[in-house]
Amino acid sequence: MGADNVIFLEVIEWFDESGKELVHRIPEQGSGEIKLGAQFIIRESQAGILFYKGKACDAFGPGRHTLKTGNIPILTKILAIPWAMTSPLRAEAYIINMKVFPNLRWGTREPVAFKDSELGLIRLRAHGVFNIQVIQPLLFINTLVGTMGTFNTGEIEEYLKRVIVSRFNDHLGEHLDSLFNLPGTYEELSEGLQKRLVNDLGHFGLALTDLYITSITPPPEVQEAIDDRGRLNILQDLDRLVKMKAAMAMEKAAESQGEAGAGIGMGMGFMMPAMFADAFRPRTGSTAGASPVETHCPDCKQPISKDAKFCHLCGHQQIVFDQCVNCGKNLPPHAKFCPKCGHRADEKPAVRTCSHCNAENLPGSAFCNQCGEKL
Repeated sequence: MGADNVIFLEVIEWFDESGKELVHRIPEQGSGEIKLGAQFIIRESQAGILFYKGKACDAFGPGRHTLKTGNIPILTKILAIPWAMTSPLRAEAYIINMKVFPNLRWGTREPVAFKDSELGLIRLRAHGVFNIQVIQPLLFINTLVGTMGTFNTGEIEEYLKRVIVSRFNDHLGEHLDSLFNLPGTYEELSEGLQKRLVNDLGHFGLALTDLYITSITPPPEVQEAIDDRGRLNILQDLDRLVKMKAAMAMEKAAESQGEAGAGIGMGMGFMMPAMFADAFRPRTGSTAGASPVETHCPDCKQPISKDAKFCHLCGHQQIVFDQCVNCGKNLPPHAKFCPKCGHRADEKPAVRTCSHCNAENLPGSAFCNQCGEKL
């Protein structure tokens, strides 16, 4: 697998033993003299990118690929004498792990502010898990990896936590008015938060395949207020509860010991048909036999070939080098302005500052993480 030998051609491949590495560069110590005819082997769960003379040449899918460079065994070393026997035709191969990386954890390091319609301003802690996947290998390398030799989930997990917490605060402020309405809404909140994060991760060539909220915890005094609210609801129906208990006691007193077994048997007889009907009822929501999702152009939304480099209908570039921070349009190499909205290609998203507490929030935030006010 070496890329600095003099005579032999290279066989370039990589296996992820840790299960946490997103990108691996060959050679690991930097660039190398990858020779003409080197074999680049990519597995089904991987994608390959060759950088030659400092530029990305192409993206490679699964299979064995023959690389074409200007480095020829032995001859290259002779011609490289003016450069101290080091060929200036440098090359490096990046292999990207395209599998889903599961069970990454997110949570609020500090409580976030939430304006409850009944309890007022409170601070909440939230935790959950999420899964990520690289969907645009070249964009991912250009925006996050750079020239690093390896890149694992630990390098990006902390940043993604901050983004998820910020968007969680916005989503909670827009879709929940009070914590009293929180039970039963975890799945709905998780799905909405995942959709909200599509653009944030898409700018880096990443996709959030799943996101789950496992807990939303208010301060102890707020939990006591919620418990008191529940006790009040019970006390309102206390009269009905007493009457029901009295009726049940009278019913038990009227029954004899011998009749109790017969009553239970009769009850089970009524329940058996319903139990059998439920056991043989066809289940819904099974994913067995589901057809794979088609590949669609992100610009015109029309179906295209999985290996297409440009959309045959609108011409949208599918191999992404960079994206416009304003409209998300895929930018061609060396672009200075976005061809769709006209913004500068090197423009950076502006941080949003809260007018009430002057705290800085992520670009696109709707509510302040510190004071909960709408931005």
